[in-house]
Amino acid sequence: MGDSFVTAPAAPAPTPASTGEQSRVPGAKTRRNAELALLLFAMVLVAVYAATVEANQLDTITTTFWVPAAILTTLFLGLHLVVRFRAPYADPILIPAVALINGLGVAFLRRLDIAKALSAKQPEPGVFAGTGGRQLAWTLASLILAAALLLVIKDHKIVSRYAYTLGLAGIILVMIPAMLPSSLSEVNGAKLWIKFGSFSIQPGEFAKIALVSFFAYYLVRKREVLSMASRRVLGIDFPRGRDLGPVITVWLLSLLVLVFEKDLGTALLYFGLFVVTLYVATERASWLIIGLVMFFGGVYLAYLLGSWVGGPFANFYDRASIWLDPFAPQYVTNEGFQLVQSLLGLGTGGLFGTGPGAGSPGFVPEVRTDFIFAGMGEEIGLFGLSSLLVVYLLIVERGLRAAIAVRDSFGKLVAGGLAFTLGLQIFVIVGGITGLIPLTGQTTPFMSAGGSSLMANWLLVGMLLRISDAARRPAEGGPAAQPAGIKQPPAQLHGAMTEVIRP
Repeated sequence: MGDSFVTAPAAPAPTPASTGEQSRVPGAKTRRNAELALLLFAMVLVAVYAATVEANQLDTITTTFWVPAAILTTLFLGLHLVVRFRAPYADPILIPAVALINGLGVAFLRRLDIAKALSAKQPEPGVFAGTGGRQLAWTLASLILAAALLLVIKDHKIVSRYAYTLGLAGIILVMIPAMLPSSLSEVNGAKLWIKFGSFSIQPGEFAKIALVSFFAYYLVRKREVLSMASRRVLGIDFPRGRDLGPVITVWLLSLLVLVFEKDLGTALLYFGLFVVTLYVATERASWLIIGLVMFFGGVYLAYLLGSWVGGPFANFYDRASIWLDPFAPQYVTNEGFQLVQSLLGLGTGGLFGTGPGAGSPGFVPEVRTDFIFAGMGEEIGLFGLSSLLVVYLLIVERGLRAAIAVRDSFGKLVAGGLAFTLGLQIFVIVGGITGLIPLTGQTTPFMSAGGSSLMANWLLVGMLLRISDAARRPAEGGPAAQPAGIKQPPAQLHGAMTEVIRP
């Protein structure tokens, strides 16, 4: 007898995570011990990096070189314990990979503090002093936020209840810096900050998480409408004209960000996030084509307006001109000095680098924030930077894997959107410091000094951990929980009107 099909109610099959239960399924592997081993190995690498820095800078290795790595290990072990008991089936690769990058960022910032102290003929700074010490404190705050997210949000689908609130909050967070005077919001030509004296926060970092949740909820509800095609061109189905409204709206908002916040990277991040999430929801390549044409058309229009009329477009025109020829006499010692020093630092590093602590990253302006990748590149070389990019790629891949495996559409779009956001941010940063695209005000995730980026990206990781836990958790009564040889009835296909019954 062959396969037969029977009708079934079109109700989504409940996942174990939807009940709020976090108990382990008997017989199923959680891979938490593998996560612990990888985490300890990552921290050993951070300690070795710190020891090499001291050997090159101080000509000796102090007896306290291991202290920052030990503190980081303790902090990450705390998050590991939260995951072990509250999200036991979460992806075991995410925390060790992110911890390695975060730890190397702290170690490099401390390396800059040591160099500064040596040039001023001062003693070696304490563990909690300088930029490296502040980054340790921001790491603690970030891990507390990530742990709180895992403790409070027991099911990622709960977030969909607040989708419109999160969407409104995300738009407000994006637009606040644009509405503030430059004295309270502008840093290096980009209006991305809210400054209170010596304290500053970048609200756009938190906005991306809120907007991903809103986009996912909206597209789950409108997926069928947006999937409809009106005509076929060169084998590609294009949507109906009246369905372009959401894309045009987000495109206009992105152009407003480009004009008033003077930042190409942020505009690209938000618009690219929406278009890619739309593509994942509808599986129509036409949306990607439309998105690329609209974005690059808008950027080119802004460049032309900047060259003709100046005004709010002038900043973007200047950045694009510097990008086209950073070594031009009018730029090389002025506006283009950052990019020139970044390129020279990367060239000095070559394939293998000068060695941790043996370079001169202090020549690169903003090396603690926007150009930290260039500063590290001088010391670890092309091979070292390639290794870091592979770790970033691994994080993005595990996020996409969670998106593929999770059983509900909302979770798929949220995980896919968050993973793409991280990947696009890396592209924007690396593209900027290498001259591939104009410079932006984006920070390197988990590495750059500052609390806004670090906390927002650890919240992103926390959400990916929650979704991956739901994706990897075996179904109750599934093969992992049943004695061998007992055949189970087929599970209903999620959201389908039919199911396959095999004899």
